[in-house]
Amino acid sequence: MLRQYELIERVKSYDPDADEVLLNRAYVYTVQKHGTQKRASGDPYFSHPVEVAGLMTDLKLDQETIMTALLHDTVEDTLATIEDIELNFGSEVARLVDGVTKLSKIEAMPEDERAAENLRKFLLAMSEDIRVLLVKLADRLHNMRTLHFIRSPEKRQRIARETIDIYAPLAERVGMYEYMREMQLLAFEQVEPVAYQTITGRLEQIREQGGGQVDEIALSIKQALAEAGLKVEVQGREKHPYSIWKKMAERHVSFEQVTDIMAFRVLTDNDADCYRALGVLHTTWQSIPGRFKDYISTPKNNGYRSLHTSLIYENSMRVEVQIRTRDMHRTNEFGLAAHWAYKQGDRPDGAVGWLRDLIEIVDASHDAEELLEHTRLAIYQDRIFAFTPKGALHQLPKGSTPVDFAFAVHTDLGGQTVGAKINGRHMPLRTPLDNGDVVEIIKGKRAEPQLSWLGFVVTGKARAAIRRSVRLKEREEVTQIGRMLFDEISARLPAKIGKKAIREAFKRLELEDEEALMYAVGAAKLDDREVMEALVPGSTAELPEEADWPRQERAISIRGLTPGVGFKLADCCHPVPGDRIVGLRKAGEGVEVHTISCLTLASGIDADWLDLSWGKRSQGAPGRLRITLYDRPGTLAEMAGIFAQNNANVMTLEQTQRESPFHTYEVDLEVIDLAHLTRITSALRASDAVAEADRI
Repeated sequence: MLRQYELIERVKSYDPDADEVLLNRAYVYTVQKHGTQKRASGDPYFSHPVEVAGLMTDLKLDQETIMTALLHDTVEDTLATIEDIELNFGSEVARLVDGVTKLSKIEAMPEDERAAENLRKFLLAMSEDIRVLLVKLADRLHNMRTLHFIRSPEKRQRIARETIDIYAPLAERVGMYEYMREMQLLAFEQVEPVAYQTITGRLEQIREQGGGQVDEIALSIKQALAEAGLKVEVQGREKHPYSIWKKMAERHVSFEQVTDIMAFRVLTDNDADCYRALGVLHTTWQSIPGRFKDYISTPKNNGYRSLHTSLIYENSMRVEVQIRTRDMHRTNEFGLAAHWAYKQGDRPDGAVGWLRDLIEIVDASHDAEELLEHTRLAIYQDRIFAFTPKGALHQLPKGSTPVDFAFAVHTDLGGQTVGAKINGRHMPLRTPLDNGDVVEIIKGKRAEPQLSWLGFVVTGKARAAIRRSVRLKEREEVTQIGRMLFDEISARLPAKIGKKAIREAFKRLELEDEEALMYAVGAAKLDDREVMEALVPGSTAELPEEADWPRQERAISIRGLTPGVGFKLADCCHPVPGDRIVGLRKAGEGVEVHTISCLTLASGIDADWLDLSWGKRSQGAPGRLRITLYDRPGTLAEMAGIFAQNNANVMTLEQTQRESPFHTYEVDLEVIDLAHLTRITSALRASDAVAEADRI
């Protein structure tokens, strides 16, 4: 453990103007407050915050961050309060300590909720000051170094899993690769102990058999570059055990099949020498196609810059080489922390692009599970690069589509997307993007996010925005249904209902406003009797049992509502405009529309029945047909021709049976109404290619 004077000397070595008195006071304060508390290792508890502060001095962080590291557990684990911290150390340190403390008060929650809440508070605290993240990452790293002292295997597993899932990726996203690698290694040992032992054992064998092979290859690289007149430093190492295991899992290969076990780093004086060194290496040894990446001209989101290539060394051995300047290396290993300079007022933008996206996701996420899904999508995946027509570069996860790209450019653009051009060609919105694609988004003023997009978007930002939009539209349409039902309920009361009665009603029902009342009616959270009683207390006393009540006097129109949002068309009967329809309304499930002749209605479903109508100029709906064709050439083409002649778009086509001399298909057609579907069915029945055609 660092002694008091050692910690102060470390800070003064890079910040001579640091307030020695304040730093000493913070050190003494944490020692006194933690008192006789012990860690699982048996060490005094205050050794932990002191070591975290030591990690912060390695990054040459400002004195406020050092004091935050010293004090970060005092509010959570001692009798100290945020007010005490502010009184003794100032408002800035108090704010930072509060930010770190908030991340730790979630141990009593269920695991998913706890992890999600941790992440939510983490991201919000980070958005205010990135130093909160730096302290928390150092806190987690030191806890991982002492994790083996915890007796409970379940607790060790949980902490290790959380480290791999959340903290290591966040360390990577702010460019703190040293922290990321050590966290991954320590967590890997706990989460996959057998794999850890196997891989580290095999690496030890290679070390013993190969002798000084790493040093030998590093020397060869250095000599080749020296002969070309380049003064460089070459570092060699075996690949990280967790990195090897991950590659084995992703590629489904054995340890022997992982060929690039060794990695080398070439450090140069300037950018130009990086490219010169690359040229020398590629002319001295054969490069492996597809394994070259230029992160100098197009840095990663976290500021990482380097050239990556893979070479075939002697005896067909593959080695990975990273080429960068010494300045790049310093930034790459410690990311944002490497150029954090509060003293000069040179603050990096804490809300860097990916962090802004995460904050947006926090705001848009509906619950804990959704938040975790979206943030994991946002921070874990490998990246590709795509460009706007004007040349602006955007980094996206592999597998991203034009819709993901549109949301990455701007949330509003994503919502207005109606089409896309990739490299000048019109392409479907679900097309995966490749590195270097130029993407032009075609937008419509009245367009809005589609529920179907959730089937192919991959970014957390896009998924969160689409779900939020669909939820808002769903609320709007359910509220519209509720308003129509409310009018029907009000008509049964003995007196006309005015605005004042409605205001009193939502207050009695403890709802926020009139819109909340209408939504509750539409979503079946309130029954008719509750609404009537809230509007006119005592009005239901003389009414008969609910089953005998008069129901709607007129059908409710679903014109203008969106299938799948305001209501759902039942899969059992596939109603289309023109069918006589009814709605089944269950609390929390919305309205499901059935034809009046649907067999499901006879099964005694426990739900409110609504008399519905399609209304005028209703949009079309999918009609489903079962069609049996004769088994001979050209019959499928003839069926398709009938659809085309009748302006019906095929949504899905599935062959359900093949039994000579017949083929049977189920087809979903986009039709205008019942008359349109009937014309198509009649045309099919009149065809010599068709044995049978019936509506399902």
